Amino acid sequence: MSPEKYLLDWQTSQTNAESISPLLGQLYRQKGVEVLLFGRQLVNASTIDIIKAHRVARRYTGEALSPTQTLPVIKALTELDLSPCRVDIGQLAYAYWKDQDEERGLNDFLQTALTESLSSTQSVEPRDVVLYGFGRIGRLLARLLIEKSGPGYPLRLRAVVVRGGKHGDLEKRASLLRRDSVHGPFNGSITVDEDRKAIIANGNFIQIIYANSPADIDYTIYGINNALIVDNTGIWRDSEGLSQHLASKGAEKVLLTAPGKGDIKNVVFGVNESVILEDDKIISAASCTTNAITPVLKAVNDKYGITSGHVETVHSFTNDQNLIDNFHSGDRRGRSASLNMVLTSTGAAKAVAKALPELSGKLTGNSIRVPTPNVSMAVANLNLESDVTANELNHYLRNMALVSPLSGQIDFTESTEIVSSDIVGSRHAGVVDGVATIAQDNRCVLYIWYDNEFGYSCQVVHCMEQMMGVRYKTYPMLK
Repeated sequence: MSPEKYLLDWQTSQTNAESISPLLGQLYRQKGVEVLLFGRQLVNASTIDIIKAHRVARRYTGEALSPTQTLPVIKALTELDLSPCRVDIGQLAYAYWKDQDEERGLNDFLQTALTESLSSTQSVEPRDVVLYGFGRIGRLLARLLIEKSGPGYPLRLRAVVVRGGKHGDLEKRASLLRRDSVHGPFNGSITVDEDRKAIIANGNFIQIIYANSPADIDYTIYGINNALIVDNTGIWRDSEGLSQHLASKGAEKVLLTAPGKGDIKNVVFGVNESVILEDDKIISAASCTTNAITPVLKAVNDKYGITSGHVETVHSFTNDQNLIDNFHSGDRRGRSASLNMVLTSTGAAKAVAKALPELSGKLTGNSIRVPTPNVSMAVANLNLESDVTANELNHYLRNMALVSPLSGQIDFTESTEIVSSDIVGSRHAGVVDGVATIAQDNRCVLYIWYDNEFGYSCQVVHCMEQMMGVRYKTYPMLK
């Protein structure tokens, strides 16, 4: 190919991506249809992000997919009477162009692939959400909910509950939402309403409520009713403590963004979200590590069977550790997080069994906290029921990341240059590093990257949707 052709191809892709962008907004704002490309969200994506998402297709299919191929499919979607849903345009376009039949037009293809959505009369009422706590996870959840906000999206971020209320507090809260040292600037506009103690983010009025305990709050005075309270504090992790939220007027359900204790259901979305029942009042979204490893472990166990294993997590330091040496009630965690690798325990391996009971008693685990602010890695050393090669295992996991019900949780890479900072912003629960996979006889070692902040927050949002009964289906349906 001539040098000029490279530039021409890029300009063509850019032109088509620029045409795609307003169509994505039209589908989302007017129909409530969220467009994905091989699991990657395209709503609010920039032109360059759209082109980059298309380039990911080669990793999965072995073939290029260009905006030239997806543009006519997206145009056709705007003409269909779709109910609110998620549509993976990568899956659709790849299937259409791969097996294109000249006698079968694009419209007929989409009518068949999206039959259920076309015949659905699904209508979901908006549901109120309150974030109790506004730390790392709370602010990322706010970003995600604001990003998704629109006429077609049923979850409404109505309020954030924090301690304090000193002079300047509101502006500082807004500033922390506006600027993030790891995840970059907020994508949009943020202003502060001092008189009403609120943050307005991309048009979303978010009430800031100052309270020292759930008992101090009546949500109904802010017009908030039957709300889902998302507890990001980790102060209470059992039913007794979290039930305090349910005593607040206007609260209906509670989701904990930490491992739950006792009889609380620990949910890893994509694996066991079916355990969430309509009358469940308190649910846990488990931990970031549990969410990262459980989908991959389920995939491996389903095909090869896991007899035993050990999971070691190399985890970025957290706010629970000290920046410099100081007293800490936990072993080793008092030592400087910015200067040391810190060996500590993790309950993630045992927690896997709560979401995947067939692995109960089969896994052990430990964690090494390292001096990086975000992105972690799980190293799963597994003994299997059957023999497997690294190539076979990688081929299987690549397919699971592409065409399986776990494709929203598992990502896969074979880049020889991937490092932790490249995973920042990943919306998947875990990313399998195929180059690092080791397999010999019935033993294997898998290396799983995960953004322990953003990737986990995406999983939490999925659980929120499931709890409130507003989870939309994704098409085409994967089996």
